[in-house]
Amino acid sequence: MKKNYPPGFTYQQFAPDFRAQFFDPDQWAELFEASGAKYVVLTSKHYDGFTTWGSPHSWNWNSVDTGPHRDLVGDLGVAVRKRSLRYGIYNSLFEWFHPLYLSDKKSGFKTQEFVFSKVLPELHELVTRYKPDLIWTYGNAEAPDSYWNSREFLAWLYNDSPVKDSVVTNDEWGAGCSGKHGGYYSYYHQRVSLGQPSKHKWEKQTLVDTLSWGYRRNMRLNELRDLPSIIQDLVHAVAYGGNFLLNVAPTAEGTIPPVFEERLRGVWATG
Repeated sequence: MKKNYPPGFTYQQFAPDFRAQFFDPDQWAELFEASGAKYVVLTSKHYDGFTTWGSPHSWNWNSVDTGPHRDLVGDLGVAVRKRSLRYGIYNSLFEWFHPLYLSDKKSGFKTQEFVFSKVLPELHELVTRYKPDLIWTYGNAEAPDSYWNSREFLAWLYNDSPVKDSVVTNDEWGAGCSGKHGGYYSYYHQRVSLGQPSKHKWEKQTLVDTLSWGYRRNMRLNELRDLPSIIQDLVHAVAYGGNFLLNVAPTAEGTIPPVFEERLRGVWATG
């Protein structure tokens, strides 16, 4: 930011430029189906705390109040399910800028103001409103699962929520949880050796742009993974009992760049 934007420019000033005016959820869903995907995961909130639905707990920092003025989570969910694909929601538990999170962090995570006023209300809302088939969280960075109240939330999710009989979760519910707890292990591929298929469900995540999970306007072709290497990862994951989640980075205008579409249409696995 310091290199490319004027002095005093803040991260929050990016929001109006995220308009997604060309976002076509049906087109996205057709592409995902053509790729052979069985499920789709959309980012509902990443580290910056901006929600891609109209969260009442993220006033004026969500895709309905500013930017696209659209419920991206809901719109894509409808389109994906029309094609009988499973719909998952990614949600980062922590946020870079939220003052309550920073305050809890300063206390050594002895306080939980951020969790009870922001994290849990949003997770409950996502589940009750959109009824996801999969919840992909990331909370492994700093705080333990006891801070996030993960066990209590998961108990509600699996026993009393509207998706209690069908929902799947990953294992990123607090520091130290990865590869130990969860419906499936989301980083377990790092420990899967040749000749030793995992006894636990797992998922391999990879990206097309080797330098970023998000869209870069200055990306170069030689920085993108080619189709053979992506297919090799897919085959390895399937052969050893895992799922394969390929990240694609849409633009601020809401389109999937042709180079990512080309990779998706070339990575197919049906049957």
